[in-house]
Amino acid sequence: MGAGIPVIRLARMAGQFAKPRSSTYETLSDGTEVYSFKGDNVNGFDSADREPDPNRLVRAYFHSAATLNYARGMISGGVADLHAAAEWKLTNVLKEETRREYEDVVSHLLEGMNFLKAIHADETDSFKSVSLFTSHEGLLLPYEEALTTRVGDKHFNLGAHFLWIGDRTREINGAHVEYFKGISNPIGIKCGPTMSCEELTRLLPILNPDKEPGRLTIITRYGVSKVQELLAKHIRAVKATGIPVLWVCDPCHGNGIVTESGIKTRNIADIMSELTSAFNVHSEEGTILGGVHLELTGEDVTECIGGSEELASHQLTTKYETFCDPRLNYTQSLDVAFLIAKLLRQDH
Repeated sequence: MGAGIPVIRLARMAGQFAKPRSSTYETLSDGTEVYSFKGDNVNGFDSADREPDPNRLVRAYFHSAATLNYARGMISGGVADLHAAAEWKLTNVLKEETRREYEDVVSHLLEGMNFLKAIHADETDSFKSVSLFTSHEGLLLPYEEALTTRVGDKHFNLGAHFLWIGDRTREINGAHVEYFKGISNPIGIKCGPTMSCEELTRLLPILNPDKEPGRLTIITRYGVSKVQELLAKHIRAVKATGIPVLWVCDPCHGNGIVTESGIKTRNIADIMSELTSAFNVHSEEGTILGGVHLELTGEDVTECIGGSEELASHQLTTKYETFCDPRLNYTQSLDVAFLIAKLLRQDH
């Protein structure tokens, strides 16, 4: 609504129950050595449940299917119906400016809907539903291979629409790159400070040798202090290959911090700053930032500091529920959405 352009909704859900770890083992405080927690696909978080269990792969598939069925039920039940826009409330926004901005967007949306209703043009499915695609990191290859099948003369991973290679699994001669070059799904590469221009330019022709538009997405995750320095170099390296890519900014994963009390969190100001810098660099380089990867939840959690809620570090324990990475809550997600809309309007 804010930018006036189409948006593809791609959810990181229903499949990623594995966690990359740099070490196979970890030592507990009592000196006992156990397997590292590698995600619920492999073993349990509790130190007594660290033995890898292949039955977990079957349970992961069950939970993935259940998640998809739940999402389908929510969408068909009207959770995304624009006719219900008047019911979308912000009950916990402390900053009046943000509340007014949100209410103004909803007001304009409802005005448009009322006009369409008056001329009997508001009954199309696009007003009542959304297309939601799924994605995850293709980390645990035995799981991904089991969900891969031949369709015609191509192979597709049917466990997700879109998969990506992570920062630790993009070795040129590694098994993950070999697997990804063989599937016909659209795929992504996470690109951070450790990605050299040489490595990036070697990866692209392996993963997209036919220069197919839409095949390859580069998801940048530098951190607010490094985006200006590194993004332009990577853009120029990609341009030199002549291979088309979709650029996506992940302003969350490079901006993790730990509070004095040891709680993992992210600062909304850092997320917004990296996002703004990415838009600016792409504009300067003549490329388009085509997407944003955010870690968020619709729940009213307290896992990231800042935003229009003005959440402070001492409030994080109020409702800190993540077992992995801190997520933007509903209100903080809207803060970022408003920023994206403004930046897109500037570009257009």
